Amino acid sequence: MTANRSGISLIADAGFDHQNLFLSKMTDLDGPGKFTRLIIQAVEAIRNEMDDAVLLSERTIFVISSTKGDPEQINDPFNAPVSAVQQKFNLANRPLVISSACISGIVAINTAHHLIHAKLYDHAVVIGCDVLSDFVVYGFQSLFAIGDTPCKPFDAARNGISIGEGCGAVVISASENIFKNAPLQLLAGTTANDANHISGPSRTGEGLFRSVKKTMEKNGIAADELDFISAHGTATVFNDEMESIAFDRLGMSTIPLNSLKGYFGHTLGAAGIIETAASMQMIRNGILFKSLGFQEQGTSKALNIVSGNTVANPETILKTASGFGGGNASLILRSL
Repeated sequence: MTANRSGISLIADAGFDHQNLFLSKMTDLDGPGKFTRLIIQAVEAIRNEMDDAVLLSERTIFVISSTKGDPEQINDPFNAPVSAVQQKFNLANRPLVISSACISGIVAINTAHHLIHAKLYDHAVVIGCDVLSDFVVYGFQSLFAIGDTPCKPFDAARNGISIGEGCGAVVISASENIFKNAPLQLLAGTTANDANHISGPSRTGEGLFRSVKKTMEKNGIAADELDFISAHGTATVFNDEMESIAFDRLGMSTIPLNSLKGYFGHTLGAAGIIETAASMQMIRNGILFKSLGFQEQGTSKALNIVSGNTVANPETILKTASGFGGGNASLILRSL
């Protein structure tokens, strides 16, 4: 990401009727059981950074965020992967699954925070994972939502998403002592559903406006305290327009903002996790990543899109997500 390299490429025969599509595909990880293997890899990576006494404790809950789960398990896409992960690592608790369309990742992080705040658990490992499948690709094609170039969030020439696949994880805890590296503060947020349409966003950004407003009020934070916004930014005509209107209504049009989907595509239920993790790295490394694909303002309300990697000291970041069914979610990250 520092080098502004994209994982999106033209994949032959990926679409319906063998259409070539721009996707972000993990070509070195094909074969059966891809969804489960990615989650297991994520847990193994976390295990290298945490004490097993914490990871395997009864006071630790695993939360898996995904829109579709394992596409090979048509009748029940979550039961087999969840069971496999629990058995492999001998987890004390069966992982929870959050599947709330494209806001799943942010909802999962917020859910984990609520469980810890309620003292039901002390720690949570939140994993977001989605893989490409004909069902997902053909579905977005049927909505004419996939662009004919790599996605260009918020750009005047944007014409659709680039679907991606991936897996990411974050660890949330009531204790700072479990982390090897200096942790950040999670100011958990809220969701709001405007029930505008089964797939299309509200033209006024009502759900996003309500979620962000509630999140800011809940945490006692004003717009001028935000250093950066990691937006959803799918690069569809209506989504990006809706976000620009919502941020304008919130008085946030001048806050630096980007969409990270130009790097790894729209990873659906994993997007909120992966993009939150990337936002954490921006805080830790003192950088604002360029919004890849953006060249010219393309929304009715002008936004302060980051057009090049910028040395900065972001201490407070707002992360948002929007999805099918009118769902919207947000949270805030802050340095300690």
